[in-house]
Amino acid sequence: MSYQLFTSAAEFELESGEKLEGIHLGYHSFGKLNVERNNVVWIFHALTANSNPFDWWNNLIEGSSKFNVATKYIICVNIPGSCYGSIGPLSINPLTDQPFYHEFPLFTNRDVVKAFRLLKEHLKINSIQIGIGGSLGGQQLLEWAIIEPNLFETIIPLATNAKHSPWGIAYNTSQRWAIENDSSWKTSSTDAGREGLKLARSIALLSYRSAEIYNLNQLDDVDNIEDALKFEHKAISYQKYQGQKLANRFNAYSYHLLSKMMDLHDVGRGRGGVKNALAIIKANALVISLSSDLLFPLEDQIFLHQNIKQSQHFIIETNYGHDGFLVETKKIAALI
Repeated sequence: MSYQLFTSAAEFELESGEKLEGIHLGYHSFGKLNVERNNVVWIFHALTANSNPFDWWNNLIEGSSKFNVATKYIICVNIPGSCYGSIGPLSINPLTDQPFYHEFPLFTNRDVVKAFRLLKEHLKINSIQIGIGGSLGGQQLLEWAIIEPNLFETIIPLATNAKHSPWGIAYNTSQRWAIENDSSWKTSSTDAGREGLKLARSIALLSYRSAEIYNLNQLDDVDNIEDALKFEHKAISYQKYQGQKLANRFNAYSYHLLSKMMDLHDVGRGRGGVKNALAIIKANALVISLSSDLLFPLEDQIFLHQNIKQSQHFIIETNYGHDGFLVETKKIAALI
């Protein structure tokens, strides 16, 4: 395993027209590039994950021969705007010698792919055997497969879409609203919006999981009113725990920005529509759905399958909802 930092001093222009005086990307790689530099598996992480997939997809990587580090070069790059090694709101702004904080510009998924391509060129990667990503990572994978249709042999988008839905945008808006209503949000400090971030995560969980899994895992067993009045429901303590857990490892700036990145996802923008854009993809596609996914429902992946020329579509039965792409690793590995 190797963690590395790639730095580009060249001016980086974003889709919005804003410019950065260079960028840096933190990434993990495993295995070695072969002589042809084409034995690459590029993994795209989701909203709050880091660039080490062994932290959050260990069972998938170890469960599939397609990800054998003895023969493959596996790479995962932290998304710009995140807080796990790549340039983001807490990075130092060279114009002020202070952290960017609220001044950090918004990256779109196309900007992310533009940054990843700089690293790809730096590593002299000629082709990518497999690109795989779920949720926000799957959105970036689709963007790249359209921007460079000859780059990927196979893409595996999981629990993702070609254009973010009004339903998904509504969830993200509610989460950002929670952050924005934290009295500390407008301050320029590392912990700005921390309490709002906890609430945002609580809201997000309602879209990540399903009613079935909550009703199974957070069921109370209290038989009298006296105990019930003093008792904190398991669902309450679970929401609080998950909010605190994220606040301990992430920051509100990154969460706010990356949720907007997801909202702006539209592979059809400037390409004559979503169907025209997906038709550009030349890679073989394994499109995977999760039966109980509320956030990226089945119809999103059916649409991908119908409009990517060389694609197969499979549905994984799970009651874990959207988080199934992180939980149902054995089933995913079997499909791959």
